Amino acid sequence: MKKEIRILVGISCVALLFISWFTASESKSAAEKQLILIQKATDMMNEGIFIRAVPLLEEAAGYDAKYTLLAEEELKIAYLALIDKRGFSRKYLALLEKQINSKDALPHVFIEKAEYYLKVSKLQEAFKVMKRGIEKTGDENIVTLYENTRYIYEINRPVYENVTELYNNTIQVQLDGKWGIAGSDGNLIIPCVYDKISNFYKDRAVVQTNESIYAIDRENNKISVADKNVSDFNNLADNRVSLLFNENWIRASGDFELGTSIFEEIGMYSEGYAAAKINGKWGVIGITDKWLLPAEFDGIILDEMGRCFAQGVVFVRSGNSIFLFTNGAFLDEPFEDARPFNKEGYAAVKKNGKWGFIDTNGVPVIPFVFEGAMSFGQHLAAVKISEHWGYINKQGNVVIDAIFHNAKSFFEGSAPVLTDRGWQIITLVEFKKGASL
Repeated sequence: MKKEIRILVGISCVALLFISWFTASESKSAAEKQLILIQKATDMMNEGIFIRAVPLLEEAAGYDAKYTLLAEEELKIAYLALIDKRGFSRKYLALLEKQINSKDALPHVFIEKAEYYLKVSKLQEAFKVMKRGIEKTGDENIVTLYENTRYIYEINRPVYENVTELYNNTIQVQLDGKWGIAGSDGNLIIPCVYDKISNFYKDRAVVQTNESIYAIDRENNKISVADKNVSDFNNLADNRVSLLFNENWIRASGDFELGTSIFEEIGMYSEGYAAAKINGKWGVIGITDKWLLPAEFDGIILDEMGRCFAQGVVFVRSGNSIFLFTNGAFLDEPFEDARPFNKEGYAAVKKNGKWGFIDTNGVPVIPFVFEGAMSFGQHLAAVKISEHWGYINKQGNVVIDAIFHNAKSFFEGSAPVLTDRGWQIITLVEFKKGASL
């Protein structure tokens, strides 16, 4: 009996001690509790005991108090030390996401998460985080990280003898002397079996095989046949294709319904306008036959697709000089040569034997220092430096090294380049689904 009493007394003492400790701990503020937990965890981490430090730091971070952010920062260090162990990468990323979603998210958190994804070769996730950070904070360090990584590219495998520029994520390609159409990844959509092929516009392209000219759909089915007297055609846009009919160029619909206007030459439509030649002179005409510029010039500057007009401006040739038509008037300062504007960005122009770039008002924005250049497509422009081609951004910085024999404009993250193997398509990893380093 006395033994049992002693046991009960002992239990009571222990209980009293626990109650005293609990009461004392409860009397501490949340911030004080955080500091105690953080200190204990830090001592363990200094000894390399990260696994035991984690629950202490998780408890400290669970308080909504003064030192929550400090606890979270220490907890990330512990998670990273254990990152190769099961479940800790998930915990680390979840904590970063919590910090990113906070009202006053700090820029370094976006950088930390993006750099983690870059380290594990998850580039798509890294780009998403950087874009969120730029949108939420506008921080220059995030912008710099994005600029330093967004130009990583992959070279797609297919190789061709010749290619055009990309148009709406498709490209005309030549193989073994015949033409077909590939996607922006270089893989064939229409086999290279035609003597000539136009670009795809919506659901059709125009092709020529032997002496027959007809339209095909994306499954390579014949869907319309041109008149037998048609001997040539241009690229297709705005549901207009130009046909060479008995030595005259006539506009037609995608189903080869002929218009009435006759031209000596005519280009591809872009934003509703095309370059056209009558009576030995060039002008720019709209779809409704209204002339933007009368046919009184020696030439209109076209790209290789046959387009001349974008962003409301066009280059014309008068004698040996090129003039920019913008805002309804011609600028006085001439150029030696030029490339038409694309849908956005600056145009490449030549002065004093070198190429540089101007905006739509004719103002120089990138110095005239290049041996060759193409106008900006997206936010990049192909430039020739010494004997090779690379790409610059809108600040004029080289962001893709000049290692190619030739290069064309970007469209939706892809561009054709001439390598030692032939013409291939490079794609920025940012635009490749599931891509990694």
